[in-house]
Order: sequence, then structure tokens, then C-alpha cells
Amino acid sequence: MLTEQWSLAVAEAGGIEDPSGLSTLTDWVPAKVPGTAAEALNDAGRYDPENPTSLHDKDIWYVTDFTADVTGSRLLRFDGLATIAEVYLNGEKVLESRNMFLGQEVPVELRPENRLVLCFRALQPALDEKGPRARWRPQLATSQGLRLVRTTLLGHMPGWCPDVHAVGPYRPISLDDPSTPRVKAREIEATPDGAGNGVLTVSADLEAVTGTPVLECCGTRADMLRGEDGRFSATLTIPDVDPWMPHTHGKPALHDVRILCDDTVLGMGRIGFRTIEVDRGADGNGFGLVVNSVPVFCRGAVWTNADILRLPGDRESYRPWLELARDAGMNMLRIGGTMTYETRDFFELCDELGILVWQDFQFANYDYPVKDEAFVETVEAEARYQLAISQGCPSLAVLCGGSEIYQQGAMTGLPESRWKGPLTEEILPAISRDRRPDVPYVPNSPCEGALPFSPNAGIAHYYGVGAYQRPLEDARRADVRFAAECLAFSNVPQSETLAGHLPVKPGHDPRWKARIPRDRGVGWDFEDVRDFYFKELYGLDPAAVRYGDPDRYLDLSRVVTGEVMAATFAEWRRKGSSCRGALVWTFQDLLPGAGWGIVDATGLPKPAYYALKRSFSPVQVSVTDEGTNGLSVHVINETPETKALVLTLSCLRDGSVPVVSGRRDLELAPREAQEVPATDLFGAFFDVTYAYRFGPPGHDVTVARLIDPATDQVLSEAFHFPLGYPQVRQPLEIEGGLDPAGDGNWTLRLEAKRFTQSVHLDVPGFSVSDDWFHLAPGGEKRIMLVRKTGTDQEARPAVRLTALNGSTRYQFTG
Repeated sequence: MLTEQWSLAVAEAGGIEDPSGLSTLTDWVPAKVPGTAAEALNDAGRYDPENPTSLHDKDIWYVTDFTADVTGSRLLRFDGLATIAEVYLNGEKVLESRNMFLGQEVPVELRPENRLVLCFRALQPALDEKGPRARWRPQLATSQGLRLVRTTLLGHMPGWCPDVHAVGPYRPISLDDPSTPRVKAREIEATPDGAGNGVLTVSADLEAVTGTPVLECCGTRADMLRGEDGRFSATLTIPDVDPWMPHTHGKPALHDVRILCDDTVLGMGRIGFRTIEVDRGADGNGFGLVVNSVPVFCRGAVWTNADILRLPGDRESYRPWLELARDAGMNMLRIGGTMTYETRDFFELCDELGILVWQDFQFANYDYPVKDEAFVETVEAEARYQLAISQGCPSLAVLCGGSEIYQQGAMTGLPESRWKGPLTEEILPAISRDRRPDVPYVPNSPCEGALPFSPNAGIAHYYGVGAYQRPLEDARRADVRFAAECLAFSNVPQSETLAGHLPVKPGHDPRWKARIPRDRGVGWDFEDVRDFYFKELYGLDPAAVRYGDPDRYLDLSRVVTGEVMAATFAEWRRKGSSCRGALVWTFQDLLPGAGWGIVDATGLPKPAYYALKRSFSPVQVSVTDEGTNGLSVHVINETPETKALVLTLSCLRDGSVPVVSGRRDLELAPREAQEVPATDLFGAFFDVTYAYRFGPPGHDVTVARLIDPATDQVLSEAFHFPLGYPQVRQPLEIEGGLDPAGDGNWTLRLEAKRFTQSVHLDVPGFSVSDDWFHLAPGGEKRIMLVRKTGTDQEARPAVRLTALNGSTRYQFTG
């Protein structure tokens, strides 16, 4: 890898023609490769990502000098150059590139002493060029020219993300010896045969190998035969192989694959045996994934980026984010068409963690010039290159032609023949079938239905509950089949993040408002959306609360979006629902603030994250208010094992006195879901939902629990408030304690004598396994306190506990 001793300088656009003019530049700064110009300038104190300046009106030059231990022929590889790039080796131009998403490889001759120079030409002149007339003009991004240039939309979407422009060698640069054996290209297909065996087929373009290559996996070997196209191929049938499953439904089993060439071992990575099929439902209008013959309810979020400043692609940068997703019970992440492609490290970590990946090709909203032969040629090369990166990765679950292209055209009133075209209907699906035949392809997100954005058929971007301010009941009324995007809110981060990065009061401070996401050209933002549900759920005027008690406004705002998400997923995951998956918009913020992300830009989960974590559990209980049909209790077991469980239901008066209770022993088969009417648990009529109103209400909260009878551990809880959420604040009545859990971690035990709303734990130096949860009498809650990196191994936690309906706070010390 060529990672060391890089320098960067900024020049006037077009001011320097080639490296011979670099002597006029004197203001050089160190640069990281892989990395971006914004990162290097920020490290040098000359760029502020929170108040970014344009990098697209300048030329950016990178230079490194290196010594070659062995001179002669090499292959110079670039995995990603953003965006209009020229490459010079020892004064000679060896490469030009105009596609950020397309890797390049060029043969070169090395001298003992070498100079490699990269020039990233100003993008703005290319964006200003006129192309073929567009049939529609989206408001998503700042320039219509972005449909003509293959670069990321990140940094070009005001109200969505900061204007941090992607410029530079953001992916690795390497020199390869062509005489060294290597795998130049590969195609891998690994599927179970239904009889317990795994069938692995590998086709590879091998260079500089001798003898007969041998394919090996799980102790099984076969000679690879060379075909007429020069590629080597072999098929293995491996007995009794463990299949790969998303972590919510089984074990994400992986197996090493190698090619043995005499004394050389060529690693092919790890593969997983799995099949993925699309279930269209009984009426043919649905969309759901079936993995190894098991229907999977896909839940998760839309991935944005690990760091918009650096655009990293390494395991160390991805791992903490992806582990948070796994720990939250997410089994799918979508890389949307407005983002950027991620690296193989991303897919390999998702393989390990059991997370499915929905991959949009990087097209969104625009009318792309598919009659331009040069454009089509680079798009085809880009698609082939990106699909080569994920070969053999079982996590890749859906390929999609892009985001909101169909929706954008349809919403302008154009007929289907104008917005449905060859890019997504012919070009991309043909390459997808050729390179990843094991992965379903969908032409666009959203698509299908009477209009491409109708949620009751195919794939939806559902914002009925959310931006369109529909009541919570709309989640059922809309008959959502699969929401590739949904539930976008301005999610307020923890006070720790605000204190460290945005220490301002909410509302009209311009620094606060600058971090609130919004769509271009509208008179509202996503804080207004959150405030709508604030009033709907709590019956309080958000402006009045913010004016009189801004800290309480923030706490209620932190909780409300999670409550809305939890209620919506309870609706969608119930047995009778037609929904087969939903992905929240979005997983992480790009700057600290109340953005869409459920994890803030520092990597700290927001309160909404914990609400989703509770809602995404593979073994779960939830409740839905069915009005005069009473309260329905829904229990789910998505695991491959039979679960012996105890289901309890209690209606409490004053949050403490049981008025009526019920209990049932359950044995849930693998993948089983049940719906149990509350009256079946009680054995008699009781107005649980307070729908009939025969006299004053007898209770104010109902608690459902799933309990492991072997350990008495509460596995999942759900709550219903027939009179609305509590408004009275009173002293807390909680008992608890701390127990060592090994490796510097601790377990916090909590029991409440009275219902306690949205309990928040502040534990400096420790992360918590749950937060902002309800606590009810009759069961013990256990929370893991995990020591953060940098916290002393012998440190004892100091827990500060508060609650929305509490007038006091508790403190526990280890």
C-alpha cells in the first residue's frame, strides 16, 4: 500500500497544467492516504467540517516520493479516486479517471526513486456543463449536473448533510508485482442443496500461477479446470455444512475458501451458504425475503457513512457502528442511492455479524442520460466493479437500481413510460444477474403499486407516520408491505453529546436549527414532525414546554420518537400484518445534533436506538389497542429453537395496584408468532383499552411480560396506557443494586414499587445495555454496564437514575 509520506496542496482551478508547475505551490500539508482533502485540511487546522467551505472550485494536488526496492514492471491500483483525477508517475500521465466509484489498474515501470502525483480537478466546472435535457429536475441536491458525473451526493444535499465535499484518494492505492500469483477476478456462489450439503462453485481469473489450482473449503478439495475463457473453475459439494443465517434467526456461519497453487495459498475470504428468495405474498403484491426457506422480517436502518470527513472503508472504522446495529437486533442495513458504496470490509463484517445488506446502486432522483454511450459504458464498468467487491459475501441480500428515481418522475405527473427506463430495467439488472445471480434485484426504491410510492404494494418509502403527520393507526391502514425507508424524525441525542458538541438551547438558536434535517423547498423541518407527535402522545404544547422548561422539552423529545417507532413496529411485526420489513431513516448522524440518525455522530446511541432495540428482539412481546375488540398481545419467537415461556399481563391502578392479572405458559415453536386476546388471559371481560367506558377507568397502565421460566428473567415487556401517558411527577420508589460481571463490567438490578416512565441512566465511563425504558412493579430489570475504552479496569460505576414521571433521582454506586 502507498500510504506514507503524502503531501497535499490546494491550487486555483486549472492554474497548474501538470506536475512541472507544482514548484509554484509552497503551502503543502501532510495528507493521509486513503483519505480525503477535507480530512487533511481539517488536520492542518484549515478546514471546519461544521462550517465547510467548497472544495469543488479548486484543484487538489497530492504528492509522494517513494523508493522501489525492485525496479521494473508493476500494477498501480486505485480503489477509489474522487472524482475527476489525473495520475502522474515520474512526470508522465498514466491515468485519467472521472468515476469516483470505479477502481482503476494501470501497468507502470518503477525506477529506484519515484514520484507519484495525483491531481483532483475542480468538480464545479463539470457540474456546470450542460447535458441532455432532463425530463424532471429534483430538489434533492444543489446541482442538476450531478446526474452527469459519477460522484456521491453526500455533501450536495442541503438540509440532509453538511456540505463536506468528497475529494481525494478515499480508497487505498497499491503497487502489485505482476509476477506474484494473485486472483484478478472471481465469481463465487455458495448455496445449501436442501439436504444438509453446501454447494460451492468458484470461477477465478488467476495470474502467475503454476500447476493445477486446487479449490479447498471445509476440508473438501477439487482440482480447478481451465475453461476456454482462460478462467479456472471448480464445484465442491460439502456434507453437513452449517448454513449462514441473519443473526436474529440463527447462526451466521462462515467458512474459509482457499485456492492452493503449488506452494502458494490464495485466500478467497470466507463464504456463507445461503439462498435468498422473494415472497410476494398471497395477493402477489407483497415483498419479503426468505433466507434458506425461512421468512425473515427485515428490520434495521438506512446506513449513511462512518465518517463524512474521512469516508473510511476499513474494518476498524466500520466495526463499532456495525456492532451497535447487531446489538440493537437489526438484521438489515440499506446503503441508499444518495450515499456511497462501501468496501469489502463492510460486507465481511456484516457477514460475521449476521446483518443483511440492501445495496442501492448509486443513483437517486435524477433523470440520468442513458442515451449517452460514454455514460452507459462507465456505469456498466462501475456496476461490475462494485459487484466484484462483494463476491462470496452472504450478507448481500438485495440489489436495487437506485433511490426515488421512479417516485421523482411520477410525482411530477409524468407517465410511467417517461420515468421507467433502461438504466434500472435493463442495464443494471442484466449485470446483477450475471455477477450476483444469488441476490434478488429490484429496479428502484420505492416501486410497484398504483404509483411507485404507494405503500400497499412492493417496496415503499413510508412516511405516513412521520413527515406526513398521519395518526399512528395509519401504519396499519396504509397496508405497508416493505418499507425500505420509514420513520424519519429529528432524534434528540443524549445530553452528553449536546454538552460536548452543541451546548445550546433547543428551538430557535441558529446553531441548533442548523443541525435539524429538512427537505429543500418546504416550510417545515423534521423537528416540526417530532413536535406533532409530542403533542399527539403527551397532550402538551411543545412550544409552551420548550419556552417554560427546555430541559424537560428535550427529555420528552428524546422519548417521543422512540415511542412512535416502537408502536409502529409492534403493528408491523404482529402475526396478522402484511408487512415483511422496515428500515428506519437513518442509522447514524453525520454531525452532532438532533438529526435523523438513531446513533449520533460521535457513536453514542440516542434514546430512539434503545426503543428500537427493545422492539427488534427475536423473542418479543408487544400489544396493540384494538378498540372495542380489546387489547391484543403479540408474542414472537424468530429463533431456530423452541422456547418455553411464561406470558403475564397485569392492569395497574396508580401504577402499582394490580386490578386484574393473567398468566399463560407458552411453548413457542421455532419461527412461531401468536396473537392472544387479553381477555383470554384474564378469563373474563375487562375493559383493558377503556373503550366501553362503563364508569371511571379502573387502571392507568397495562404491562405484558415474557418470562423465561428457567431463570425468571424478563425477556421482553410491553406497555399500554388507556388514559394516555402519565403527566404527574412524583417521588420515585425504586430498589436496586450493582453486581460485578467480570472484565470490569457490572450488572445493575432495578425493581420499582410504582410504574416509572422512561428511566434514564447516566453512568460516566460505562455504556449501558438499555436506557430510557419503562419500569413496572412485579419484575426485576437487569442492565449491563460495560466499561468503555479508557475507563480504569477497577473503576466502580456511579449510576444516576432519573425518570420522566419522577420528581426525584436515585444514585447507585458499585
